[in-house]
Amino acid sequence: MSDKPKTKFTDVKPAREKGVLGEFWGLLMSNKKYWMLPIILLLLVFGVLVILSGSSAAPFIYTLF
Repeated sequence: MSDKPKTKFTDVKPAREKGVLGEFWGLLMSNKKYWMLPIILLLLVFGVLVILSGSSAAPFIYTLF
């Protein structure tokens, strides 16, 4: 067996990966950038509308506006 002493580095449990949304949420919370959230959400909504406007769902979207 190995008689090497354990260090603090080897005792640290590997953290679970957060993913893109978890990392973004952590960025917003740690840097206090709450004002960015509505801008990002609006850009996502516009992106979804652009994608759907090129599909067969376009006639149904136009009736909403």
